[in-house]
Amino acid sequence: MPLNVPGILAPLQFLVNPRIIVPNLSVKDIRYLDFNALKHAGYRGVVFDKDNCLTPPKEDNLVPDIEGAWKECREVFGEGNVIVVSNTAGAHVDAGGIQAESVRYHLGVPVLFHSSFKPAYSCVHQIRSYFRSLPKSIEDDELIVVGDRLLTDIVLASRLREKTFRDRFWSRSKSNLSSPDASKRVISKPDDATHALPTRTTLAVWTTGLWVKEATVMRFCERKLLEGVRKWVIAPAENRAEGKEVDRVSPMKNAEYDEDPLKRAFVREIPPPPPPRKRTILQSIVVFVQALQFRRSG
Repeated sequence: MPLNVPGILAPLQFLVNPRIIVPNLSVKDIRYLDFNALKHAGYRGVVFDKDNCLTPPKEDNLVPDIEGAWKECREVFGEGNVIVVSNTAGAHVDAGGIQAESVRYHLGVPVLFHSSFKPAYSCVHQIRSYFRSLPKSIEDDELIVVGDRLLTDIVLASRLREKTFRDRFWSRSKSNLSSPDASKRVISKPDDATHALPTRTTLAVWTTGLWVKEATVMRFCERKLLEGVRKWVIAPAENRAEGKEVDRVSPMKNAEYDEDPLKRAFVREIPPPPPPRKRTILQSIVVFVQALQFRRSG
């Protein structure tokens, strides 16, 4: 795969604005997202990554495990309001748009053609242009970005939140949904979602489960960066704001506190798979006889 220059440059912005890699929600995969609750809260469009989020890497077929959730998402948000933005299909390296057409056929949603890899600002601009060109325009604060990479998908969502050049290098904790105060104002009660429009922003959803292991070193580094930001940037800032002593022992504790209100509103539990059915004595005898017949015929 060609070098992703925007992805390499993202850490430079991270040095001055570490919050750009912090997701609002972390889920194993899209089955855990409550799409009806998200729509009720005012979100109207969704941007999905493809590889290891919807499909195995370098494949165009939807992962069978998420077929139900994918169908629900498309039905809830409507035709044209769910798109795929990938650094493979639809990118400038996709000659003739062949892979984009294959993904569109297999997933049943538009694939955005973009001239630069995520999370480039030109890609952000093209996403905005697409959603604002729809018959019912969708604004940045009505978008959800779902992906498995912090330095591409989550940074992309953070850049969609930026309204001014200054936002690229400085972000107030209360301007981000990961802030506990903002989260409580947004979704303290499901019925209050319509009153939360001033504080709603682009929602960054990080899918942590992998269908196929790949880029393990980079993913390990991303996780460590995220842990560091939560421990050394977010937790101290929130504790200072609340007049509490800084707790740098357990960064994940603070992370869970940040996400709790959003998880209660937008994340659902999925039932565990049913246990394998035990064979009856008769079935075991049949299998044994079939095995004997197979060995004799061999």
